[in-house]
Amino acid sequence: MSTDLQNLLFEISEALVSDELAALKFLSLEYVPMRKLEAIQEPKAFFEALLEKDMIEAGNLAFLKELLYLINRMDLLAAQLGSSREEMERELQIPGRVKVSAYRQLLYRIAEDLTPEDVRSVKFLLQKQIPKNKLQDNASMLEVLLEMEKNGIIKEDDLSILKDILKGFRADIKKKIDIYEEKKKENDSKEKLHYPVSVSVHSAGQGAEGETSHQLLESYKMKNNPHGYCVILNNYIFKNPYEAREGTVKDGEAVKRVFKWLQFETVEHMDLEAKQMYAKVKEYSKKDHSNMDCFICFILSHGEKDKIKGVDHEFVNIKDLLACFSGSNCPSLAGKPKLFFIQACQGSVGHPAVTVKEDFSGHLEKDATPLTSVPDQADILVGMATVEDYECYRCTKTGSVYIQCLCDKMELLCPLRKDLITILTEVNKEVGGRVLNGWKQMPKITSTLRKQLIFQVP
Repeated sequence: MSTDLQNLLFEISEALVSDELAALKFLSLEYVPMRKLEAIQEPKAFFEALLEKDMIEAGNLAFLKELLYLINRMDLLAAQLGSSREEMERELQIPGRVKVSAYRQLLYRIAEDLTPEDVRSVKFLLQKQIPKNKLQDNASMLEVLLEMEKNGIIKEDDLSILKDILKGFRADIKKKIDIYEEKKKENDSKEKLHYPVSVSVHSAGQGAEGETSHQLLESYKMKNNPHGYCVILNNYIFKNPYEAREGTVKDGEAVKRVFKWLQFETVEHMDLEAKQMYAKVKEYSKKDHSNMDCFICFILSHGEKDKIKGVDHEFVNIKDLLACFSGSNCPSLAGKPKLFFIQACQGSVGHPAVTVKEDFSGHLEKDATPLTSVPDQADILVGMATVEDYECYRCTKTGSVYIQCLCDKMELLCPLRKDLITILTEVNKEVGGRVLNGWKQMPKITSTLRKQLIFQVP
């Protein structure tokens, strides 16, 4: 960070009060994980978090300007950033320029518009849905809205309960929500994807590929603690020392951190031969999962198309690993989600890049592997680091692009009650947008899940 940028952020930090910091944290929830934001107690730490996520950098202070505009600190906008209300209003009309979603802006404005008496009324009407210790007198409306999000009471496409609460004493704010919903409906009908997303969603009944249902989906039950096993098969040191997968330890650490937080019993097995990999997966399929909700397996290794390499240079077929968890082979997980995430190449071809700007620094290696199809069985999802015939990449210092992005998105979006397919689509978007060693990488999702999978945040 340059000295000029450091001084600028220091000056702004010194001018912010605690309520403004709370507002900035709330408005940044789509970019910084809730757990990290909750630990932040002063503005300097908040700006450090934004720097880590590349939301602020020298020469690009657009997000900082937008935040100061939204919390109405026009004095700082003018004195420190040389901008004004009028300039910001013009800038934010440019397509793609706005970073804070309309949903989060709406919630923030609702919190700003409610009087202390209104907030007391909201808390009273939520007593049966939110623990009382979260509705204390000193809890701000932003904190109440966060609790409503955590408990699934409100979300981007469902504000009905909040409208019902407000209509009795603040019909004007209820009207603002109505306007937001109408605009969202119009935008959704016009929206088209502008990035490549590889998703195969197989309906349990019809097996239709490439089609997703827009109706409201039932969710898998996630009530037990632990929710299930999260097994990591992590191959680092191979018989050929030149094949050592530097950086994979970082991937294992990231997966353990995230899934322990999500209340899974997380176990890592290092450096397995091909037969040992199969035996370990089969061992877990024979366990009794009756008191568990889900099973997760991460496989981090080299490989070839449809296969994963053991440290002995022998291969195990992915379909054989998945077959261990069919309904007949693992009846205690029948009807429950079984998730496999595979970091390994599916070929030796670099995916052509359509942009030239490098946005990833550090030394990258390739993981050469896995899968053309998933057995036609319900409740299985396979997340692949790359589509068939292509390579995927791993930084020797920070870990693989796919696994690190997946863990970041889980930490960011699980507290917002986003379902797994939505999270993996965000991973596809981010990884697919990078240029790595001059090539692209496009992850793939293959799913026969029949319901939404929403991870519970403790």
